[in-house]
Formats: sequence, C-alpha cells, structure tokens
Amino acid sequence: MTTKIILDTDIGSDIDDAFCLAYLLAQKQCELLGITTVSGQATIRAQMASAMCKIAGRDDIPIIPGVEKPMLFKFMQTTAMQAPALAKWPHKKDFPQGQVLNFLRDTIRKHPGEIVLLTIGPLTNIGLLFTLDPEIPSLLKGLVMMSGVFTNRMAQAGPREWNAFVDPHATAIAYKHAVKVHRSIGLDVTNQVAMPAAEVLKRCTAPVLGPVRDFLEVWMKQWTIPVLFHDPLAAVTIFDEEICKFERGTVVVELGGSDRVQGMTLWNKQPKEGPDGPHEVALGVDVQRFFDHYFGVFK
Repeated sequence: MTTKIILDTDIGSDIDDAFCLAYLLAQKQCELLGITTVSGQATIRAQMASAMCKIAGRDDIPIIPGVEKPMLFKFMQTTAMQAPALAKWPHKKDFPQGQVLNFLRDTIRKHPGEIVLLTIGPLTNIGLLFTLDPEIPSLLKGLVMMSGVFTNRMAQAGPREWNAFVDPHATAIAYKHAVKVHRSIGLDVTNQVAMPAAEVLKRCTAPVLGPVRDFLEVWMKQWTIPVLFHDPLAAVTIFDEEICKFERGTVVVELGGSDRVQGMTLWNKQPKEGPDGPHEVALGVDVQRFFDHYFGVFK
C-alpha cells in the first residue's frame, strides 16, 4: 500500500526541506502526486525541487511554484539562499505560473479522501486554498504540518515557529478548518532530532542526496549549528506512527498584539469543541527510531 502525498515546501531556505523531499523520493510507500513551492523566489525553489526529482528519475512529478508573499503580514522570506548550488545539477527552468491553487484543488478533488497534504513551509498556499474552496479540507485524508510550538521546551528558540509566523493569517486559516486527521509536529519536538553537519555529510551517499549535500554545503557557510531534521520528522510520522507521541486538543493562532506575538500557536488539551479536539500535536519523539527509519530508506 502506498500513501498519496502532496508536498508544500519552501525548499532553499533551511536545509531540512531538501532532506524531507529526498526522503519522500526514496520512500517506496510514498506516491508523490506533486510539489508546490511557497515564499520568495518560488520558481527558483521549484528549480531546486526539480534537480532532486531529476536525479531520482522522477521528472514526472508536477512541480508548481506557489505564492511568494504572505496574505497580510510583512514579507520576511524573500530569497532561496541555497540556490547557488543549483548550477551543479540539471533541472527544469520553466514551470506553470499562477496555477498553484488550481493544481492543489484539482488534484485533491480527483482523489477525495486519499491525499495527505504535507506542509513544511509558510502556509500561504494552504490558507488561500482553504479560503478559495472551503470543501477541500474535508476531502483530504490528512493534513500534516511542520508548524508551531506546543510545549515549554523552547528556552533557546523562543515561543514561535517560523512556518507559523511568516504568514500568521494563513496559519490561522489552516487550523480553523476541519480535516479528518489534522496533525502538527512543532519546533519543540523537531529540535530534538539533531545531528552534527559533518556526520550528516558522511551519510549523504545515496544519489538522491547528491544535490542535498551541495545545498547543505551552502547552508553550512551561514550556520554552525547541527542539522535539525524538522521537516523530515513530519514526513516520517506519516509512514511510522510510533516515532512521535500525539495528543488531541485545540490549536489557536495568535493574530492580535504586536508583530512579535502574531503566529504563536496556543495549545489547549481540554478543548471546548469536545473531549478529543480537532487537532493532534506531537509531544514526544523517539530520536533513534527516527534516524534509523530516515536513513534506512536510502539503503
């Protein structure tokens, strides 16, 4: 059995998006129906995804550049910083423009109840999609998001997560719509799946990880921190539900106050909506099981 997935990504900013896409391309249980990009330089991000699909022999996967600017918030993510590494890898350069919402809507409607929408970037595309066609969330098999902060393990990173606050209004829309399975893997949990960059480079031996290795080397010129597998963790939970512990409740997104608080994800484990609540949030992770699973798909 395979799982149909659409990936919505801001590949080219942090390195974890590329590691996530590599995993999906190598995961035999994944039927990747399409890739949509979001945030600044969306077409360049599509080119980066194309380079990875091409090396994996998957030129058939549709790649659609999405919306670059947030719905209402200030424009914070304008460039795809790892793009210089593209010169080393063949890739498509031309993509359909202005079609991201049509692609998402038409693909989901073609496969009602079958698609897991995996979001690993700001939620602009998703917020606009759910607003344009409010029936779409009910047609999804699941919505899995690397988004938010839900516990107190955030002394260093702060109370907000990037994907949630880059477009807080879109994030709020994504949480307000009912989905059969609505899961969030937040920064407080993903921060636990870390590995030194030198060790990661040693493990990037599979062909599909070739472009990722080059993207990583560009990333390492800007960062000295370990590689954090935020987005890959969200993807892996789709195929191994034992890696993260989930609890149900309600997520509310802060939209009031100053720019510094907008996009905070407020977690209530005793929701007014009922005993279970509409959202599932990851509250723990088996780190070793994650790394065994992740790197195991490339063997």
